[in-house]
Amino acid sequence: MTSDVLSIERPGEVCLVEEKLPDVPEGGFQVETLYSGISAGTELTYVKGTNPYLAATWDPALGLFLEGEPSVSYPVRGIGYMQVGRVTESRTRAVREGATVAMCYGHRTAYVADPMTDRFVELPADLDPLLGIYVAHMGPICANGLLHAAHDLHGPAVRHLGDGVRGRRVAVVGAGVVGLLTAVFALSGGAAEVVVVDETPARLEIAAALGAGTLAAEEDPAVTLKRRWRHGTGDRGADVVFQCRGQTRALALGLRLLRPQGTLVDLAFYTQGAQEVRLGEEFHHNGLTLRCAQIGRVPRGLAHAWDRERLSHETVALLREHGGPLREHVITDVVDFSDAPLFLTGLAARRLQSVQAVLRHQVEDQGG
Repeated sequence: MTSDVLSIERPGEVCLVEEKLPDVPEGGFQVETLYSGISAGTELTYVKGTNPYLAATWDPALGLFLEGEPSVSYPVRGIGYMQVGRVTESRTRAVREGATVAMCYGHRTAYVADPMTDRFVELPADLDPLLGIYVAHMGPICANGLLHAAHDLHGPAVRHLGDGVRGRRVAVVGAGVVGLLTAVFALSGGAAEVVVVDETPARLEIAAALGAGTLAAEEDPAVTLKRRWRHGTGDRGADVVFQCRGQTRALALGLRLLRPQGTLVDLAFYTQGAQEVRLGEEFHHNGLTLRCAQIGRVPRGLAHAWDRERLSHETVALLREHGGPLREHVITDVVDFSDAPLFLTGLAARRLQSVQAVLRHQVEDQGG
């Protein structure tokens, strides 16, 4: 059996290549893809040639990017971390044939997995499999942001994902997928108010449809929020800000939104410098805290209780509660897998606009 795999041959050039699948080994299983979500913020950096792995060596032991042979070179294959598939063959008791699973194996139409090394989450029967693209990785990314906010407030005493937002005023900068999901997590966690800030009116409309307040970024929302959100004399602004857009001007704005000694939890992926952050202004004068909530690390002291499996469980709970509006408003494009190269190059060149795009692979037993 073969699999069609998305391949970025060089900047601006994307195609599908056919790869032969290995036989399913004892203890392994085979998945045929149903849906594969596109993470535009990460994946387009490879199409544009701006991903840092393409220009430097990543030393995982030191945690540093160093000069030398790039860690990734073209062609780039296997990107993508939002896959949903059906198990078509299983030689393990870990998962049954016919199960629908969420995984991270890149944009490909089929995959042979090893339960010892490949993480998978079996989706409950009552969950729309299209929403399952968020269960393995993207949802946990956003949940981990809330976990960092909770840890900032309560340290190792965190018991619930909403502990850092419950009863608090929350601002979310960026109305892409990460920002929108994070806003819904905050609403579900009992935030007193959630306001999403973005430059694109259409994305703000989506945030409003999901139940969040909205402000346009170009209208200096810091002044608006700080006039409205008062905690005391000289103490105005958001209790916590989730920064979800990979632009330094968005980070600078997020810092302006915070109350004194407030915390910004950063979930964005930056590929350029940071001249616009202006660390000598609000960051310095208001004594702010900046925390990076990268999915590879939960807050110190919480790894045992809050592993990736628990964050996926929290994602499933969120999707059960808010799945209808998320599918209606956030998933804006579902395109056939065969159209993926043209679609990704169109996104990279800004000929196309999308919030959440999903590649659909029509397997035979789906009934077309």
